[in-house]
Amino acid sequence: MTWNLDRRQAIKKIMQSFFKKFVQQSPNINSPSSDPAARPNSIRIATCAIMLEVAGSDDEFTAQEKAIIVEALAQEFNLSAGEVDELMAATRRKIDGSVDTWGFTNTLNQNLSEDERLKILETIWKIIYSDDNLSQHEDSLVHKLSYLLGLTHDQLIAAKLKARPL
Repeated sequence: MTWNLDRRQAIKKIMQSFFKKFVQQSPNINSPSSDPAARPNSIRIATCAIMLEVAGSDDEFTAQEKAIIVEALAQEFNLSAGEVDELMAATRRKIDGSVDTWGFTNTLNQNLSEDERLKILETIWKIIYSDDNLSQHEDSLVHKLSYLLGLTHDQLIAAKLKARPL
């Protein structure tokens, strides 16, 4: 069957019109939202996941680490204590079904600004320093997460110095 040029152009215009309307009506998940409550749940889960991974990296999940995570999530996403508990439970299920942290960090890279990712890194350092000890595994993990979050070594060190207790 031979398509004539007019028919192809008509189909092309219809498709362009469809995609234009689709893009205009779809929320842009790649642009950061100023309203924390409007953020997709995937961002909340990804943020919580990397915090929980760091907290459990030394095979201990202390009350201090949990308190830091709860406070950070409640403040960042405007959540109640009960909502944070629900988020942490949902995140643990996602972590159990995941192979690595790349999926979580990729979600954050696609949806958060550099400043927001840097704020998460600062919280990670607070979690690590909550027991006044930096293990080799924790140090290695935070370097990996910094890289996966698209942050520089200078940003990693600045966040570390900001979070380190005096």
